[in-house]
Amino acid sequence: MTCFPSKVWQKMRRPTAAAILVDPCLSPRQGVGAPTGDAPQTQDAMISERKLNETKKMAIVVHDLVMTALAVYAALELRFDEARLAGFLEHLPLILSITLPCAALVYWASNLYQSKWRFASIPDLVNIVRASSFLALGFLVVDYILLSPQVLGHFYFGKAFVIVYWGLQIFFLGGPRFAYRWWKDRSQKAVAHRSAPADTALILGRAQETDPVLRAVQAGQVGLRPLGLVSPRETDLGHSIRGVQIIGSYADLEAVIDRLAADGRTPRRMVLCPSALEASAHPETIYALARRHGIAVSQTRPLVGAEGADAAPRLAPVAMEDLLLRPAVAIDRVRLERLAQGRKFAITGGGGSIGSEIARRLVLFGAAEVMIIENSEPALHAVIEALSLGAPKTRISGRLCDVRDRERVFAVMNEAAPDMVIHAAALKHVNLLERDWVEGVKTNITGSINVTDAALACGARAMVMVSTDKAVRPVSILGATKRLAEMYVQALEAELQAHDARSERSRLLAVRFGNVLGSAGSVVPKFREQIERGGPVTVTHPDMVRYFMTIPEASDLVLTASSHAVDDERHGTSVYVLNMGQPIRIMELAERMIRLAGHEPGEDIKIEVTGLRPGERLREIVLGDDETTVDIGIPGVLSARPAFRTVDEVRGWMAALTEAAEREDWPAAANVLASALPDYPAGTLAKAPLRA
Repeated sequence: MTCFPSKVWQKMRRPTAAAILVDPCLSPRQGVGAPTGDAPQTQDAMISERKLNETKKMAIVVHDLVMTALAVYAALELRFDEARLAGFLEHLPLILSITLPCAALVYWASNLYQSKWRFASIPDLVNIVRASSFLALGFLVVDYILLSPQVLGHFYFGKAFVIVYWGLQIFFLGGPRFAYRWWKDRSQKAVAHRSAPADTALILGRAQETDPVLRAVQAGQVGLRPLGLVSPRETDLGHSIRGVQIIGSYADLEAVIDRLAADGRTPRRMVLCPSALEASAHPETIYALARRHGIAVSQTRPLVGAEGADAAPRLAPVAMEDLLLRPAVAIDRVRLERLAQGRKFAITGGGGSIGSEIARRLVLFGAAEVMIIENSEPALHAVIEALSLGAPKTRISGRLCDVRDRERVFAVMNEAAPDMVIHAAALKHVNLLERDWVEGVKTNITGSINVTDAALACGARAMVMVSTDKAVRPVSILGATKRLAEMYVQALEAELQAHDARSERSRLLAVRFGNVLGSAGSVVPKFREQIERGGPVTVTHPDMVRYFMTIPEASDLVLTASSHAVDDERHGTSVYVLNMGQPIRIMELAERMIRLAGHEPGEDIKIEVTGLRPGERLREIVLGDDETTVDIGIPGVLSARPAFRTVDEVRGWMAALTEAAEREDWPAAANVLASALPDYPAGTLAKAPLRA
């Protein structure tokens, strides 16, 4: 028998949280990994903690009532002289016997006991002011009742007393709460400073952006020691936020760093808030300046799962991708939440750059279930682990499956019964596929057929194929295989539309976009690695241009196009084209990346031109000659109206191409491509045989 280390054996024996939910042999009182005898102790501990919380809450109630009595007494002392005060003090027990029960009800109704003193804030102060105002109004009402000739015929307390009492009551209720929070914040900050030394930092941004960061610093949530703030407006100089002074503007940032360095206080980190990443702030200059001075650069981002204006900030590294492109197209979050919530999604190639980001966005937008279909076990495990950390409401699952295996794809889809299928699995490297064209046919064509047919068979609401701009007038195997897959989706969608007029029928569509910065195999990681090695940076041609977008932007726009397809009752679109903005010269991209790294192109880091490789072209094309675009009213997304082929034609080409790939017969495959894609230069690309 194989011997396991004791710790591993104990982990194997320990039931998981899921096992506790389904294993009838486990007692409901039994904790994870706890023996049965520990259950009473755990229950006793829970009872003790509950009693402690009740005791704390009762102490707060007593405190508030004591403060109320003190506010009444102090208002009487301040308002009346000794002669009149004696009469009031004589009636004080009667006054308090009526006031305190009323105060207890008002405090409970005003939610004074639903928040902890440790986190006292403006909403708590609003509740205190509301409660104090009700009580002050009560005294005023009593005074007007006593004004009646049938009672006293004059005011008993007087308006001056009511005003004084109102102010004192707010102070006596709010003062201890905020004093307690200040003391706890100070203690926590001291502990944080003792436990881990904080980086000295400059924080760049507007006041409303830097305030949450400073609040997180003071609470000990971020390990920074701010040396000063840098604002986009020179008029802010000299002001301070939470005790930290604004010592410069973006324009004189270098002078600010030099002054701090002269004082021996060179910052170790520079934190960029959103305004410091806007084009008007010239973030490339800021980034390059930080690199020259050896300062680490971070940016503020909201916590995952809580994106929005009020989300707590976290620090994340600034990637070059964040500085190289135009501002991302603003997404319609409500539209994407409406698409995701309550639906089950299956994502092929979910372990890749685009697939994993689409999955992450669906989790963020509240999808009911996300199933990752992936043929790489490490990639599948990694993405499931990453998604599970931030998906409390989304069920995450994964299946090992190769999209080439038709029976397996159908079995997985039928079992999962997804509402939407996003087909992101593909082979995409131009140069590799020019030699190993057989693999491109098997994955990009056969795999796409399998996924499309399986999505229809399981009744999915929509199947979305992630395509590429290289499919337009293709000159590479990647573009050709993707174009044929697009044609299959278009032809099948047209056939469905002709025979099924229901608005809720399954939709088939393709979403086409260009290069994605930062994805596996893209030019940015390659350039970054070459720069870190000291060069040279290799560019295939000085005039080559490409369209680029970031991974999150591409993922959001894919989902946006999908939402339009689901909502469009006319079913007028089968291909969506994402607005890629202005193309970028690869040479210019290389030069900018070199400068961002703190070097001078051509001097510190050389740039070499290597020449075009097989399957490459100088300029990518977004639309074909036979395609027209229609504005669908969604920023960043266009509808393409291509000329359709019949399903039988496309299936014939695909079957012939698949058969040629099985025989590894390139001449036969080239003939098929020439028939299906007249613009494809099959004769000029000599594919090397796979067998010697």
